[in-house]
Amino acid sequence: MPTTLPRNHSQPADAPPTSATPADETASASLPTPADSSQAEIDAALSDLVHHARDWARLGIPERRAVLRELRRDVLEAAPAWAEACRRAEGLPPTGAGEKWLSGPYMVARNLRLLDASLADIDRLGAPRPAGHPRRRADGRLAVPVFPASTSDRLFYPGVEAEVWIEGEVAPEDLADHQAGAYREPTAAAGGVALVLGAGNVSSIGPMDLLSKLFVENQVVALKMHPVNAFLGPIFAQAFGVLIDRGALRILYGGADVGDLLCRHEAVDEIHVTGSDATVEAIVFGPGEEGRRNKAAGTRRNPKPISSELGNVSPVIVVPGPWSPDDLDWQGENLASMLVNNAGFNCNAARVLVQHAGWEHRDTLLDAVRHHLAATPTRRAYYPGAAERHADFVAAHPDAETFGEAGNGELPWTLIADVSPQTDNEICFRREAFCGVIAETALDAPSVEQFLERAVDFCNQRLWGTLNATILVHPLSLADRRVAAAFESAVARLRYGTVAVNCWAAVGYGLVSTPWGAYPGHTLDDIQSGTGFVHNTLMLENVEKAVVRAPFRMTPKPPWFASHRTVTDLARSITEFESEPSPGRLPSVFWPALRA
Repeated sequence: MPTTLPRNHSQPADAPPTSATPADETASASLPTPADSSQAEIDAALSDLVHHARDWARLGIPERRAVLRELRRDVLEAAPAWAEACRRAEGLPPTGAGEKWLSGPYMVARNLRLLDASLADIDRLGAPRPAGHPRRRADGRLAVPVFPASTSDRLFYPGVEAEVWIEGEVAPEDLADHQAGAYREPTAAAGGVALVLGAGNVSSIGPMDLLSKLFVENQVVALKMHPVNAFLGPIFAQAFGVLIDRGALRILYGGADVGDLLCRHEAVDEIHVTGSDATVEAIVFGPGEEGRRNKAAGTRRNPKPISSELGNVSPVIVVPGPWSPDDLDWQGENLASMLVNNAGFNCNAARVLVQHAGWEHRDTLLDAVRHHLAATPTRRAYYPGAAERHADFVAAHPDAETFGEAGNGELPWTLIADVSPQTDNEICFRREAFCGVIAETALDAPSVEQFLERAVDFCNQRLWGTLNATILVHPLSLADRRVAAAFESAVARLRYGTVAVNCWAAVGYGLVSTPWGAYPGHTLDDIQSGTGFVHNTLMLENVEKAVVRAPFRMTPKPPWFASHRTVTDLARSITEFESEPSPGRLPSVFWPALRA
């Protein structure tokens, strides 16, 4: 992969001390937000965590499962206030609450249930049980089925399957020796304090990051809330109160100055960041000119271990094939929805459509995307810097098309079509827009097989980041053995931490059993999308990537589709099910799903 891509300029999660987020730039400024944590409060919180770290590391599985049961109850109780606070902060109408349920309480409830199942497996079997028998891939490496793992998985995600690909030489019968390392010798675990610098865009990120640290890596956690959504802190204190009572979690507040203090505090052993590469570089090498000198010299200002998830210019490769008019319309909405969800403030939002220049349906698919963007109401650009980023992209491409009547504080949905794939330093390829901007480019190729090869090379070599990629392919295309072989080669060659087939790559985030993070191999002087994986409820080690496969057209309508009419009822019901599964809850899930 390239080692000299320019910096990604999406908003940092908490860069020391050069980029604090002004409160008056956020929609959450009107919501009650706790005051910044003082030095005394920080010292006391970290002292408490140090005191309890060894106790948490040695906590037995029955006790951990009891903690998870309390968390499942308390998260469900906090869920309505949680989703409503996010809806209000982002200026959404009441009908917009469903998106906030899905991207917040639902995913955390699912995370808790899957962790509980894995701990039960460790107690009985010594390691979490995969969803099926691991298989050998063509290169000899192991692919571990992780989804679906239950009847409810099959019912709620019909036709969706996921594997985790493992690096190195691991025999199927030895998989358990490469899982749940923190539990293999629990009495020897010394524990430690992990600092989680929370993200401001998706409310489940911070909670699921801290759950990974606590239950997968066996560390206690200091969670510093991002200024954009610090209003959620008191709700999180309620939802995760059992962890606070046990001394395993402390929640802290403040901007970049507090983040910098925490990163350098002697009580913090490890750091996890969701944000931008600028954030990690400022933590590791220092801010400004000092940081540039240190980076050039390879001198670290902060030597602590750091893991991170830092965004992506997310590609969607469109494999040419015999798409019908209904296919084109369905996928047009699929693509538009990958952008407009959360007003475009997602690290996995579709950013670059990669098409075949000679495909007869190329323009028709773009027209379908245009239609669905135009049909989707514009939204408040609540995340700081969005207007400036949007202006930069439009200035670089004055022919950019805009859709929707953007009101005060809103931005139009924006499509930049027919971007030359040969352009050097192309903003659409090298910079994550982190707002409602999507680009399209087209590659010449004499065959579908060669298009796939060139599309993978383009994504791996020209696009910034390695977090996630999507491929859309019609099933009739795969009926051709040559195309099918080229397609499987493309899936294997894509250097992304999640590769999604026929669905938004965010599904890889939401399944939770699939690890979420950048493709392995980044170094601190070329961090791109980061290092390490979170979620990973099967506690797999040596992860290369997750591969998620879905039907070409999913039924019923996926809940991320912008036109979904009953998503709020569906999201509330599926959150309740994940918190406490029972057959009696199934009708309340299916009824809104079928009425979408």
